[in-house]
Amino acid sequence: DSYESARRVWNGMIDKYPALIARCADVSDVVNAVQFARCHDLPVAIRGGGHSYAGNGTCDGGLVIDLSRMKRVQVDPVKRIAWAQAGLTIGEFVCQTQAFGLATPVGNVSGTGLSGLTLGGGLGWLMGKYGLTIDNLLAAQIVTADGHVLIASATEHADLFWGVRGGGGNFGIVTDFAFQLHPVGPLLVGLVGHPLDRAREVLHFYREFTRTAPDELTTYAGFVTPPGGLPAVGIVFCYCGPLEEGERLVEPIRTFGSPIVNLLSPMSYLDLISMNDAANPAGRHYYSKVRSFRQLSDELLETLIEYSRSRTSPLSPMVFQHVHGAACRVGPTETAFAQRQEHYA
Repeated sequence: DSYESARRVWNGMIDKYPALIARCADVSDVVNAVQFARCHDLPVAIRGGGHSYAGNGTCDGGLVIDLSRMKRVQVDPVKRIAWAQAGLTIGEFVCQTQAFGLATPVGNVSGTGLSGLTLGGGLGWLMGKYGLTIDNLLAAQIVTADGHVLIASATEHADLFWGVRGGGGNFGIVTDFAFQLHPVGPLLVGLVGHPLDRAREVLHFYREFTRTAPDELTTYAGFVTPPGGLPAVGIVFCYCGPLEEGERLVEPIRTFGSPIVNLLSPMSYLDLISMNDAANPAGRHYYSKVRSFRQLSDELLETLIEYSRSRTSPLSPMVFQHVHGAACRVGPTETAFAQRQEHYA
């Protein structure tokens, strides 16, 4: 009776009908599901948090190995390590680690699956200070395609560990992750919005400001349409450090031009990654593209401004993520995530 809801994923554009959905409770269930699929020559899809834009967590006519009930978190606050199961969302994971005043850098929307985010790299608000999510991955428990269970780390199955850090899927089924944790207290979070006709000046300012941004300060910019409002251009920032120092550093953002929105507040990490949840509800039809640029050239900015004016839906944003700091101090061949130079996604 629950098949119709069980087959659904976050992106309503994905509408597939798997033959079977195995709701796993532990790693032995995953092994049994893999062996069953091999015996019956079934296509397999793995669902973690179910938040994949592309709908990789489901398939037509095959077996979905659903890990979404596997949500255990074990935190060692002394060693600052957390073991986390693959069914967690990043909000559920952060909630557990913040109980100890600790966190691993994750993404931007609390409903995102922890496993999919990690295997893809993991851009987020703390990447300038602590790197990508994969830069904090210490080990992974993996069920291989032949049904074996192994631990991949820097010292065991190092080639597989290289691949799961940013290589996406098809290396096996990760059931548990070990993450390095860091002390993370209140963050200084701000939003400054300007009318769309000021986009050129705002984005030129953003380009210059980010060139000297410290590791602790991560800034996004973009074209958005607030609920019930007019199209706007905005800068959103997060400072991970002493709040007074953060207020001094972000003052140029808050005093530039004549903003129509100018918000600043201390915020918990969980509240920060939950801030955009209302704009990303389950069931909406989603489509996304990402490109990376070393520089925000005048030509690029003019092209994006032109396209921003022709957006037909208030639900369609364009956003810059400034990738810098610790995320860019990892060699391009050290993990499967090669975009290690400072850039804008």
